[in-house]
Amino acid sequence: MQVPLTVRDFIDRAESVYPDRIAFVDEPDQPATPLGPWTYGELAAKARAQAAFLDDLRVPVGGRVAVISQNSARLLTSFFGVSGWGRVLVPVNFRLAVPEIQYIIEHSGADVVYADPALKDVLDQLDVTHTFVLGEDDQMFASEAAQPREWANPDENATATINYTSGTTARPKGVQLTHRNLWLNATTFGLHTTVSDRDVYLHTLPMFHCNGWGMPYIQTAMGNKQVVLRQVDGAEILRRIDEHGVTMLCGAPAVISMVLDAAAEWDGPIPGRDRVRVVVAGAPPPTRTIARVADELSWEFIQIYGLTETAPLLTVNRSRTEWDDLDGLERAKRLSRAGVPALGVRVRVDGQGEVQAQSNHVLEGYWEQPDATADALDGGWFHTGDGGIIDDEGYVVIADRKKDVIISGGENVSSIEVEDALMAHPAVREVAVIGTPDEKWGELVTALIVTDGSDVGEDDLVAHCRERLAGYKLPRRIEFRDELARTATGKLQKFKLREPFWKDHERQVN
Repeated sequence: MQVPLTVRDFIDRAESVYPDRIAFVDEPDQPATPLGPWTYGELAAKARAQAAFLDDLRVPVGGRVAVISQNSARLLTSFFGVSGWGRVLVPVNFRLAVPEIQYIIEHSGADVVYADPALKDVLDQLDVTHTFVLGEDDQMFASEAAQPREWANPDENATATINYTSGTTARPKGVQLTHRNLWLNATTFGLHTTVSDRDVYLHTLPMFHCNGWGMPYIQTAMGNKQVVLRQVDGAEILRRIDEHGVTMLCGAPAVISMVLDAAAEWDGPIPGRDRVRVVVAGAPPPTRTIARVADELSWEFIQIYGLTETAPLLTVNRSRTEWDDLDGLERAKRLSRAGVPALGVRVRVDGQGEVQAQSNHVLEGYWEQPDATADALDGGWFHTGDGGIIDDEGYVVIADRKKDVIISGGENVSSIEVEDALMAHPAVREVAVIGTPDEKWGELVTALIVTDGSDVGEDDLVAHCRERLAGYKLPRRIEFRDELARTATGKLQKFKLREPFWKDHERQVN
């Protein structure tokens, strides 16, 4: 027997097994009236109401429905109310500029767009048939008794979401993730991070970003309370953990840094000690940051590696019994690797040093971009664009985005390695290492640094790095900044940081 795997399975199970459990605690501080709290029985009914409303709008199976929103219960409901009945959810990064949003809406072909009240003015600038303001036009949740038309022929290979990447190309690409992709990613993710029905999940990760890494699905299936956080703030994260008994959250290294800074000012025991596990991805975090999570927070640190195109899980790195007798710093060094392949994932490094993968989580294709799809899946492997190695223990180690490798004096320098060394200095809060053009060396190893406000100087930092790095890897140029450009998920936007240095050059390598 073969039964199609669809995202509706997750909400159906929650309604069947945990109908009276609280499904979510909505963000209290938002321009719309917070929803709920709803039970899982109510959430399932509201998802059906949304699907029935889309029936009334004559949105067909396969039709695209976009939601532009910060984390909210309404967005969470849409993961099921849209895709659960065969339509395609397009979660849009709320931080994008209007032209970028216009491009995504037009490119995806979405004819229904929901937007957060803070973005209602954007709706007037979109050429679509149906627009709604979340919290003001809540007809989609109006009737809990509404019964949508059934999806006549559920297909696990149908597109469930289109997620637009925030890459370095001029235009983002729409990643088509199927029901099968999302189902297997969510369950595999849950397996490796031991999600159980005793968890309480905090949505620090933007839900629009790769569908919150699949957490809305697996946390729903297990009937867990989901605490919605609209704005990432270290102290507020600690308060929510304390108030709701949170056991799990996900985020980029920048989020962890915010929490560590807030913990230093926290009055009393750190919330979640010996209870919280935090899953980190987006960049290899500095070893010192990993060690601080254990030492200062007493939380478990788990690292994963993946991309939007892989839904995202490819590898996972979690402390194992063989490491129990290691000291904290040595354990942190081992956790700084991207990890070993998750169940059902195959990873290799090709002759040019690119990490490639095969998995049930890999995208169906890029929406309306067959050439880009063919390039990404050339040879039956997904080409990540990341450079790395597989070490002697079978762990993937990401050396760099291949385009981010700095070639100075004929030697390859990993920006991540230099960043890790700089972050080990107590005065450094954030750092981005890039290559900048130089007549003599080709490219200079350049560090852009945010400090804690102390008077640390360039010579101090170079001397610090000299104890940790080969001479050719030392930063030759250091600039101090108030902040560094990042995406909504905390990733450094190195292409923006490079632009001023390369604007007069015909090529972006030297």
